[in-house]
Amino acid sequence: MKKLAIITTHPIQYYAPIFKLLQQRTLIAIKVFYTLGQQEAKYDHGFEKNIDWDIPLLDGYDYEWVENTAELPGTHHPKGIVNPTLIQRINHYQPDAVLVFGWNYTSHFKIIRHFKNNVPVYFRGDSTLLDTINPFKDMLKTLYLKWIYKKVDHAFYAGTQNKAYFKKYGLKDQQLSLTPHAIDNERFSVNRSIEANKLRHKFGINNDDILITFAGKFETKKAPLLLLSAFIKLNKPNIHLLFTGNGKLEQSLKQIASGQENVHFLDFQNQTDMPVIYQACDLFCLPSAGPGETWGLAINEAMACNKAILVSDKVGCATDLVKENYNGVIFKSNDKKSLVGALAKLTRTKKVLQEYGKNSGALIQKWNFTAIAIAIENKLLNETN
Repeated sequence: MKKLAIITTHPIQYYAPIFKLLQQRTLIAIKVFYTLGQQEAKYDHGFEKNIDWDIPLLDGYDYEWVENTAELPGTHHPKGIVNPTLIQRINHYQPDAVLVFGWNYTSHFKIIRHFKNNVPVYFRGDSTLLDTINPFKDMLKTLYLKWIYKKVDHAFYAGTQNKAYFKKYGLKDQQLSLTPHAIDNERFSVNRSIEANKLRHKFGINNDDILITFAGKFETKKAPLLLLSAFIKLNKPNIHLLFTGNGKLEQSLKQIASGQENVHFLDFQNQTDMPVIYQACDLFCLPSAGPGETWGLAINEAMACNKAILVSDKVGCATDLVKENYNGVIFKSNDKKSLVGALAKLTRTKKVLQEYGKNSGALIQKWNFTAIAIAIENKLLNETN
C-alpha cells in the first residue's frame, strides 16, 4: 500500500475529517505530522482568546506531534514553526509522497526543498489573486513564488480563484487537481430548528422577521464595521443583524450599535453550536474587504444549513459557491452603497431567501470531503515509480 506523509501545523476541524476518511477508505496509508507541537490551549489571534474545539480532531487516523523549537511558536508568523527532527521522522515513515499544507513556515519550506527529487512533493494551499498589489511588488512576488512552486510536483487547488493563483506562479494544468474546499455537510444539515427558534426568540426576533447573520472573527479584513454601517443605513425595523464571534473590533461594533434594538451580539460559538447559529438566520453575510479572505468556509457551513448568501467580491469562494439571483448576491467590496443595495434586494421577502437557501443546500453537496479524498488517492495511486 502506498504511503502519504501529510505535513500540517495543527488539528483543524476542516482537515481532520479528511484524514480520518482517507484512513477509513484504506486505499492508501497516511500519517499526519503536526508541526506546531502539542499544546493544551490554542490561542487564536483573530478571536483573541484560547480556542479548544468541542469536536474530536484526532480520532481515526495516524499522527505524530513533532517538537517545535521556535522561540515564539505559532502559525501567525513564518518563524513560528521550527522542527529539527521533522525530516528524520518523515524518513522513518518512508512515504511514497509528501503532502505539505502551506509553505510559509520555516519547517514546511524545508520539507518541500528536501524531498524535491526524492519523492513527489504535493502541496495544498488556498491563496488567490484577489488582493491587489502595486506592479513592482507584483513582479517581485511573481519571481519569488515561481521559484517556490518549481519545487512542487503537484498542487491540490480549493477552487477557481486558487487554481488561477497556482497557474500564474508556474504550475501547469496537469500539475493541478481540484480538492474542493469542504466542511462536514451532514453535521451542519441536521435539523436544529427547535434550538434555532429559541435563539431567535431570545433576541425578540419574530418568525416573520428577517435575521442577517455574520459569524467569524471581528477583524478588519472581514469588514464587520461595513456591514453594521450598511445595516443601519438600510433602516428596516423588521430586519435584525446578529454578530457572532469576538475579536479586536468588538468594542467598536458594540459602541456603534448602541441603541440599535435590532442589532445583537453573541460571543464565539464552538463547532457543536454553529449549526444552530446558521439555521436561526435567513441570510448569511460575509462582507470581507481582504486582504487574505482566501475562501470563507463559513459560506460552506451556511449553505449546508440551506441559507441564502451575501458576499463581497473579495471572498475567495464567491466565484464557485454564490450564483447571482439563484442562491445569493455578490457585492463590490468596501462599497457601502453596493452593500446597502444588495441588502435591500435580498430582504424584500422571506420567500426569496427561502428559495435561495434551498438552492444553496443543493449547490454545496458536491463540495464534500469524499471528493477531496478521491483526488488525493487518485494522484498517489497513479504516481509512476
